[in-house]
Amino acid sequence: MKTSRPARSAGTMLLLGSTLVLIPYTLLTLIFDYPAILRESPGVILTRFQEGGPQLIAVWWAFALTGLPLLAAFVRLGQLLENRHPLVRLATTFGLIGGVAQIVGLLRWTFVVPVLARSYVTTDDPAVKATTEAVFQAVHQFGGVLLGESVGQLFTIGWTVLTALALRQLGWISGRMAVFGYTASGVYLLAQSELFATVLPGFPEVGWAGLAGSTLWLVWMAGIGLRLRRPAPDHSKTFGPSAAESFRNLPA
Repeated sequence: MKTSRPARSAGTMLLLGSTLVLIPYTLLTLIFDYPAILRESPGVILTRFQEGGPQLIAVWWAFALTGLPLLAAFVRLGQLLENRHPLVRLATTFGLIGGVAQIVGLLRWTFVVPVLARSYVTTDDPAVKATTEAVFQAVHQFGGVLLGESVGQLFTIGWTVLTALALRQLGWISGRMAVFGYTASGVYLLAQSELFATVLPGFPEVGWAGLAGSTLWLVWMAGIGLRLRRPAPDHSKTFGPSAAESFRNLPA
């Protein structure tokens, strides 16, 4: 059976998004010691950032923009499945919230951190340095830990679990592919321990979970993209009432 054009389109966007994000990510590991540097002191981060110059700012901007194809993929896949499975509309909402939160969190490195880094390294006044470090810490904790890593990742995990469940129940992916998605989500969830450790000293961390979880998630996304571009058993199959039908059938 031929794969439908909407399915191929959604698959292409998933492949594009999961592949493009690796380019700026790899560059950041090489030129900025990312993600390990995120847990360094504010002074170290600001100094290293200023040393990176305009090239580092551009890479962070590209890193944020690579989230746009994934947002488009969430929408496209949602449009494709929302009348076939009752959980898809909720999954799409989760995906968009998670994606936007992570993009906004990353953009702090393009439009906020450069100002703080320049202020930090161009002054000899200890009071100015201390104030800049405090402002950076607040921005880093809010934009990075809260918005990007906590809200962004939790809603992305929610999208992954619901999407894997819907695709499996529709027969579009195998049980192994669904389990892979659940596993990636579980590992990714363990990375939240690092976030709690930033406010609860001594909180047990699973240091490897962030990199492992995000890597597994990208592999799963690429796998789903490839699967959607190949012939599926039946793209007309539905599972239960659609979200719209469920809403209309609610008791008055």
